[in-house]
Amino acid sequence: MLKTRIITSLILISAFIPALFMFSDETWAVAMLAITLLALYEWGALIKLNPTERWIYSAICAAFGIATVMLMGQYGFHMFFYKSILIFLLAALFWVIVVPIWLAKRFVVDNKLVLSLLGVLLMAPLWLALICAKGADPWLLLILLATIWIADSAAYFAGKNFGKHKLAPNISPGKTWEGVFGALLAVTLFAAILRFAFGADNPAIFPLLWATATFGVIGDLFESLMKRQADIKDSGDLLPGHGGILDRIDGLIPSLPIAIFMIYAYNYSQLVR
Repeated sequence: MLKTRIITSLILISAFIPALFMFSDETWAVAMLAITLLALYEWGALIKLNPTERWIYSAICAAFGIATVMLMGQYGFHMFFYKSILIFLLAALFWVIVVPIWLAKRFVVDNKLVLSLLGVLLMAPLWLALICAKGADPWLLLILLATIWIADSAAYFAGKNFGKHKLAPNISPGKTWEGVFGALLAVTLFAAILRFAFGADNPAIFPLLWATATFGVIGDLFESLMKRQADIKDSGDLLPGHGGILDRIDGLIPSLPIAIFMIYAYNYSQLVR
């Protein structure tokens, strides 16, 4: 399983990184839309939509996504970015306020329409964040993605070797506080390397990457809760060794929109000083 997981990861990275630096903003937006639609199709199965309902759901989301890409071409990237900020703010409020309560209470929602809208609420900000981060600086997006990958790997190895205290046993029994601290330690080292070895001399990089890693854990827990309530192990089987698309991007769903909003808020605060 580990060998399959590693091979799949290497294939994904070898395709993703060249696309990140070579695709135009519009082509990148379309490519990320395709991945987002696959994730939403998996979400449809998770919330128990039947096959016809899943295709209709995906088609409606695809129509809105294509219209958004056309608007990006009309407005230009900078205007598109600023129009996306409100969505990032709303996503941040959802993850900071609503999701911790949801996890603590383990709410169960059975209404398919509400859950369908929730899927859009989860995935649309991530898609927009992938577009905006790449348009601002591909290296920025790569750093944020690397932060999640590093945090995931460190949490796994720290939890496996030192884990004793369960983080959320009723949601995801395998996760431990030792894993969380291991992830934060690894991310701190990564931030230090970026700052002192590669010239990223802004001290704000530490809270940015800490927040990215922390909300990555929360996103993972939220997807685990939804899968537990749906009584499924993986969101899909598209990625050998990983499960589905949602299983691979669950940490990114909250962390990337929040990170982009934090960067915008920090830069704005510097301008108004």
